[in-house]
Amino acid sequence: MRKTILVVDDEKDLVTTVAYALEQEGWQTLRAYDGRTALKLAACAPLPDLVLLDLMLPDLSGTEVYRELRAGGMTAAIPIMMVTARNQEIDRVVGFEMGADDYVSKPFSLRELVLRVRAILRRMERTENPEADVGFGRLRINPSGHQVWVDGSEVPLTALEFRLLSTLLIRRGRVLSRETLLHDVWGHDPGLPTRTVDTHIQRLRKKIGSASLYIETLRGVGYRFRSTPELVD
Repeated sequence: MRKTILVVDDEKDLVTTVAYALEQEGWQTLRAYDGRTALKLAACAPLPDLVLLDLMLPDLSGTEVYRELRAGGMTAAIPIMMVTARNQEIDRVVGFEMGADDYVSKPFSLRELVLRVRAILRRMERTENPEADVGFGRLRINPSGHQVWVDGSEVPLTALEFRLLSTLLIRRGRVLSRETLLHDVWGHDPGLPTRTVDTHIQRLRKKIGSASLYIETLRGVGYRFRSTPELVD
């Protein structure tokens, strides 16, 4: 099935250019020039596979649109790439700490944008054994449905949080440095401040509640998911 990408920006010429480049790669596009239209299109079935979101919109701020998408039951797991003229390092850090899957500053290369889009969509593809649930003590993960249960209750996670948890679980028993997690989960080379990882680990632990004890912190080293579920109350 062809992937659908929602492009949100108030610059109509830029939206047309970006949409054309994406369609040349075989993807379908949806277009929104303001935040409210973006929210409506994102919630329509079939849901988009990715949202390219400008942070400076005429009605709602991009961060407000982002929060609305993350708070929505149907749209919470849609990956979001922030595209903005704000190119200071602090803006990128804030974007990633909010949970953005990627962050691209204007002006940007269309080729680079396409490569980043492809990388996100590739990370969202099914695993080798997509139908099999992965169980670990109180925790259960369904890779194909991007669903997580703790003690039998479903826990809604964003696409990035799901990748972070899956990466830790799949490599359980191994120590993963913050730089490794930045590269493998966020898809970036080391260089992004490591507190981005710490912020998301903290958020993930809060969401998964009792299963958070499976994630161990090794000070000065990184994180490790327990090799066995024993010893957890």
